Amino acid sequence: MFERYADDQHTLFHGDALQILSDEISSNSVDLIFLDPPYNIGKRFSNFYDKWESEEKYANWAYKMLDQCLRVLKPNGTLYVMTSTQAMPYFDLYLRQKTVILSRIVWHYDSSGVQAKKYFGSMYEPILHCVKDKNNYIFNSDDIKIEAKTGAQRKLIDYRKSVPCQYNTEKVPGNVWYFPRVRYRMEEYENHPSQKPEALLERIILASSNQNSLVLDPFAGTFTSAAVAKRLGRISTSIESQEEYLKIGLRRVLGWKEYKGEKLLPPSKNHTPKNKKSQEKNFIQKSLFDADSTA
Repeated sequence: MFERYADDQHTLFHGDALQILSDEISSNSVDLIFLDPPYNIGKRFSNFYDKWESEEKYANWAYKMLDQCLRVLKPNGTLYVMTSTQAMPYFDLYLRQKTVILSRIVWHYDSSGVQAKKYFGSMYEPILHCVKDKNNYIFNSDDIKIEAKTGAQRKLIDYRKSVPCQYNTEKVPGNVWYFPRVRYRMEEYENHPSQKPEALLERIILASSNQNSLVLDPFAGTFTSAAVAKRLGRISTSIESQEEYLKIGLRRVLGWKEYKGEKLLPPSKNHTPKNKKSQEKNFIQKSLFDADSTA
């Protein structure tokens, strides 16, 4: 069973991602998929505990999810996949048989101040950038250029060209991206244990979709993909299993003010709620042992 909420451009599903992908999303219909599934590292997401009985069972579940994503993706569509550093080898080996992996991206970020003490703690999360057809896909390089600091800021001259000229001032980003993690009291903060920053989704959506392209996020969480897609003039479909997070999407994407008699308000930035203090305590304890915990 599932519920559907929508306006003319954006659709939110409340239910199981695998079921909804299988039953409700047409084959070859989606331009861009951002897949950020549970990482199998033991986090609590409202009423869902992110831990499978074994790595094998997690991988088999993930393969079913990946197959459904590839089914609904257009022939010229693009798939971005995130998971933990431990699980990414399973995803990589599986996807390289079914897609062309154009880039293996590293999203690295700042430390929370608490790091592992008996090994080198993780400061990044991996992302695969995949397409079905390496000769036919969207990549808007001009829309995502960043400052080229090495030569341009120092006004160096490139003498390798037939006519020497100053280095370019802009360039397409490489495959190592720095974006700060979303912290409490930041403007975009929502009450969720693994919120992804808007800047990261903006780069992905600008690069790999056009105006009115359909963007799919099967594990919407804070609905950042849909919110950014909406701001950039894209269409979106989002799936979320937890009602607590569905309410974020109804407010953030569809503009709802109330849900089942409850006022939908953004989290207060003026004080730390009790559940947030508990989350922070658990996070500090877990960070000492788990290199992939993110706030």
